[in-house]
Amino acid sequence: MKKNILVTGASSGFGLVIANKLHQSGYNIIGTSRNPEKVQSKVPFKIIALDLDSEESINTLPDRLFKEIGKLDILINNAGFLVTGIAEEIPIELGRKQFETNFWGTIKVTNTILPFFRKQKSGKILTVGSITGLVAFPNTSYYASSKHALEGYFKALRYELTEFNIRVAMIEPGSFKTNIMENSSTTLNRIEDYNFLRSKSEKYADFIVEQGEDPSLVAEKVLKVVETEKPKFRNLVGKGLSVLITLQHFAYGILEKTVLKQLNNA
Repeated sequence: MKKNILVTGASSGFGLVIANKLHQSGYNIIGTSRNPEKVQSKVPFKIIALDLDSEESINTLPDRLFKEIGKLDILINNAGFLVTGIAEEIPIELGRKQFETNFWGTIKVTNTILPFFRKQKSGKILTVGSITGLVAFPNTSYYASSKHALEGYFKALRYELTEFNIRVAMIEPGSFKTNIMENSSTTLNRIEDYNFLRSKSEKYADFIVEQGEDPSLVAEKVLKVVETEKPKFRNLVGKGLSVLITLQHFAYGILEKTVLKQLNNA
């Protein structure tokens, strides 16, 4: 019998690639999008509406989801967006929106699904994080913070759900070629003192995206975690991430010099 998997934010980016890969691998996929009517004809799986910024949309998700399927086996949290900009320049309101969507939206969706997983004494929750949730970079303060927060939350949740046979894992991608920059938000506020750093950071971000790896690698990692009975919590995807994490923990000074050197060479 096919397992049923819910993939949030399945209309573009990692979510679309992940949903397509799992569909091709024989799983029954239900994807979500803010505007499913614009996407449904373009994908081979069912799309339902979900807006992470809407309490009503999240609260009614189970009713709408279980009209399509009788049981959910796996939840993949992927939906979110990127706020870029120098920390001091970003209005607090925009920073709050980043957290409302990326962090609180993800938590609220998870909490609507957990009662069903607990009742059936099984389930798996995969959340797409980011290397910036482990190692922060300039111009990404709120995005990195939201991803750091997800890492901490699900790390604790993993322990709490063990007795219910519910597995929790994070997918931590590095630099990949996606449309994340096209859908990003920033601020028009500009502090002149940061002009040089901002310019370097933006050039470096463009370079990273251009040189990024194929998103299919992330989908392959997700498939592997889906098919692993007891997956490890942190699942890195991308070149050189293990080295970055090692530097983060044992040689932060070297990491700092490496990041600054990359910025200066951008």
